[in-house]
Amino acid sequence: MERSLVLVKPDAMKRHLAGAILAKFQEKGLKMIALKMLHMDAKLAKRHYAVHEGKPFFNDLVAYITSAPIVAIVFEGNNAIELIRKTMGATDPKKAEKGTIRAEFGIDIQNNAVHGSDSVENAAKEISLFFAGSELFTDY
Repeated sequence: MERSLVLVKPDAMKRHLAGAILAKFQEKGLKMIALKMLHMDAKLAKRHYAVHEGKPFFNDLVAYITSAPIVAIVFEGNNAIELIRKTMGATDPKKAEKGTIRAEFGIDIQNNAVHGSDSVENAAKEISLFFAGSELFTDY
């Protein structure tokens, strides 16, 4: 059983799409085990996007993700990471397969509605940034 972090990004929040996005993942059979809405600060944003530090777009990425509230969710399921990434679609909405979240709700490569962990290792790191172990509800 894998876990993955999903973030509903500021552009989707501003367009009131959180519920529709969550539904797409739940329709795939993924179990939501944690959920919270927060306004990410720069410190957390820099930790979350540390892999991109030093890249030309890093500061823009931090400014974007801190521009409005987000929703952070942990989903659990068999092959959850792969399933979530297929459900999200390509990072660039113009290249995303029809029917994916980013094809339907994404605006451009930065304003692409949603983030999902890309590996088991990164999922564990990302989940720990947003949730304490006591905030994960697996027993229902």
